[in-house]
Amino acid sequence: MQTRHMIDLCDLSTEEWEELTSLACDIRDNMEAYAHVCDGRVMATLFYEPSTRTQMSFQTAMLRLGGQIIGFSDPENSSVAKGESLKDTVRVVSGYADLITMRHPMAGAAKVASMYSRVPVINAGDGGHLHPTQTLTDLVTLRNEKGRFDDLCIGMCGDLKNGRTVHSLLKTMSRFKGNRFVLISTPSLRIPLYVRDQLVKSGCEFVEADNLADVIGELDVLYMTRIQKERFASIEEYHEQSGVYILDGEKMKLAKEDMIVMHPLPRVDEIAIEVDDDSRAKYFEQTEYGLYARMALIMTMLKEPKKELATLPVGSLHCCGNPNCITNRELYVPRSFRRESDMLVCDYCDEHTLLP
Repeated sequence: MQTRHMIDLCDLSTEEWEELTSLACDIRDNMEAYAHVCDGRVMATLFYEPSTRTQMSFQTAMLRLGGQIIGFSDPENSSVAKGESLKDTVRVVSGYADLITMRHPMAGAAKVASMYSRVPVINAGDGGHLHPTQTLTDLVTLRNEKGRFDDLCIGMCGDLKNGRTVHSLLKTMSRFKGNRFVLISTPSLRIPLYVRDQLVKSGCEFVEADNLADVIGELDVLYMTRIQKERFASIEEYHEQSGVYILDGEKMKLAKEDMIVMHPLPRVDEIAIEVDDDSRAKYFEQTEYGLYARMALIMTMLKEPKKELATLPVGSLHCCGNPNCITNRELYVPRSFRRESDMLVCDYCDEHTLLP
């Protein structure tokens, strides 16, 4: 039996999402009952880019379960600074730990790590691609605050192009019936093609808007995101987009009384401080739900067996056109594509390119 990994939440079934969120809620209500379920187990946290909530919540989750942690929060303090490949780092660390949690700035990096690891790998964010454990956190939040995953009007506001939390949540919520999406952004920060294709295939209704005040009144959930400076090529390009969408008290007056506001954090200026005191603001509670979500995921993934590494197939001669794809940095990785109509889609980063 091969080890399962958590690279994309959509790799799991909706039934498994229900099980994970149910377990997270039980952990929240019965924390002491789970205090020793991971005694003697070790989790490695390999964070190739900065993180506060994700890294600390994973570490706290493992400690709360009785386990131990190893790893790094800055690749400059590891052998990566000496030029070690992702493959070699993962091969070594998977001999030390029972589970690897990894964040990396390149899309598809977690998938590559899973190919060379003998233990389960959890994707804690790969560039602007996916962030499945944030989406699991979002599901636990929705379960507690809205009581359901379906028949919701969900607004996504801000950087929808580079926001991996948005991409993961859209892909996930599109699998529940009756959900409708309002995508609020500037034209240059709209969702990427592969996410749009997912929504079209799912049959979910979605519309694009450029004015938050005009649409906030129809939303059940407003998911705010920051304009991500680290994803822009220049500071000038960043400043052109930052500060365009700000949620403040005046806009909240236009919203439903039972609408909730979510945000993966950190925020910069996209939510005014005054909104924090509104009972509909749930982003700080959201961070706490993330702890229980990750405790549930760690417990579930540690049930997976260790595996022997398989021989990898020969890769495609075609190169991915995404400069932020991991296959364009770690050149030993076998390139892999799937065909969709007249397009090739990279199996690592989901970038679409025309057939050669």
